[in-house]
Amino acid sequence: MAQAGGRTMDVTFPSDEEILITRTVDAPPHLVFKAWTTPELVRRWWPGRRGEMAVVEMDFRVGGKWRYAMLAHGDAEVAFHGTYREIVPDARIVHTEVMEFPGAAQDSEEGAVVNTVTFESADGGAATTVSIRTRAGSKEVRDMIAQSGMDGGVREQFEIIGEIAASLT
Repeated sequence: MAQAGGRTMDVTFPSDEEILITRTVDAPPHLVFKAWTTPELVRRWWPGRRGEMAVVEMDFRVGGKWRYAMLAHGDAEVAFHGTYREIVPDARIVHTEVMEFPGAAQDSEEGAVVNTVTFESADGGAATTVSIRTRAGSKEVRDMIAQSGMDGGVREQFEIIGEIAASLT
């Protein structure tokens, strides 16, 4: 599907338990990584065009916790949290992700998926290919995520990340 700047986002299923999302952003890796990991910038892109951020908490270090919550179109809160497992500046982030449900403990990792986000130089360093590999733990969870409509939200996030990263130059 065509995107702003002529870029496309690909969503594939490399295995029964995985989703792979790939998109090239028109900014160098260090700027895309900065947009991805700076709380005030995350606040701008994470909700896509679907709501307003209520919470951005990031202890951006291996073992550190994160939590994002948004009000979807001013209505329902949508929140996720997790733990950073690996951080390689400008190149890779591995973290768990848990969707929060009412009454569930916010510090629980039960039902966590594992996301590996890579930032690879493209177009001679003028762009970044971002890959998000989600290991869902089962085909059922993978399919539930894939059918949630997340691809539309992720497309919006990438459009905004591209705008933010380009503005940082």
